[in-house]
Amino acid sequence: MMSPALSRRAQELAEAGLPYVCATVVRVQRPTSARAGNTALVLGDGTIEGFVGGDCAEESVRTKALEAIESGEPLLLRIVPFGEAEESGVVTVQNPCLSGGMIEVFLEPVVRAPRVLVEGDTPIVHALLRIGAELGLDMVGVVGGDFEPRPDDLALVVAGHGREELPALRRGLEAELPYVGLVASGRRGQGVIGELRGDGVAGALLDRIDTPAGLAIGARTPEEIALSILARIVQVRRDERAAVTAVDPICGMTVAAVASSVSLEHDGETVYFCCEGCKAKFETQHAVSE
Repeated sequence: MMSPALSRRAQELAEAGLPYVCATVVRVQRPTSARAGNTALVLGDGTIEGFVGGDCAEESVRTKALEAIESGEPLLLRIVPFGEAEESGVVTVQNPCLSGGMIEVFLEPVVRAPRVLVEGDTPIVHALLRIGAELGLDMVGVVGGDFEPRPDDLALVVAGHGREELPALRRGLEAELPYVGLVASGRRGQGVIGELRGDGVAGALLDRIDTPAGLAIGARTPEEIALSILARIVQVRRDERAAVTAVDPICGMTVAAVASSVSLEHDGETVYFCCEGCKAKFETQHAVSE
């Protein structure tokens, strides 16, 4: 059961639009330090607030919770000692650091729909707003350069075919949005890029403009063009949010390669571990070899 303090924290995260996972222990087999009903919040950076088990179990929860944030899908996670059989319908992680016991944790992601800004008032814009909403994206129409991108905005599509596209593109590029697309023919698109270059926009930024916007699927109608652009945005979204993992060199367990995981620097690289115990063994081994 979630404590009042954790409930307030979850509300704060939701109001701020920050992604998190509510992790709840639903079943255990002894020996384990966790109990059914133990709850924690896993933030987008891997930070865990609350309790769902010891260090090794916590690392498995962290890794799978970050994957759940990326996919937006809930899952039931079963953490078992190494060598135990998997169970149908449950995501099973064999944790070599567990001496016994089993923990099942339900991971429920709470993720705000990513915002996509669309500049202009054309049939293509209307199709983008309509179809994008059906994909679960937060589609927002904007006018010219009179808008303020948020740090977590996913994309900007400029499709107004007018003079206002220059300030709009500039805002999207300067905000470093993952995707900035311009609806235009190849020739006109290069002309717009040339104008921006003449206005002093850096070449590295201009290289990020996708024009003609979208995947090359031979689209002709407004709906087909919107589909090609949204397909490209979905592709960028998945690439952008893919969870990064590493392998603990001591126990072989897959862990989240994030700052909140146990880690150290070795030979110029960051090495990640499931717990402080594996980290200490690694340090001892390399101290002896050196």
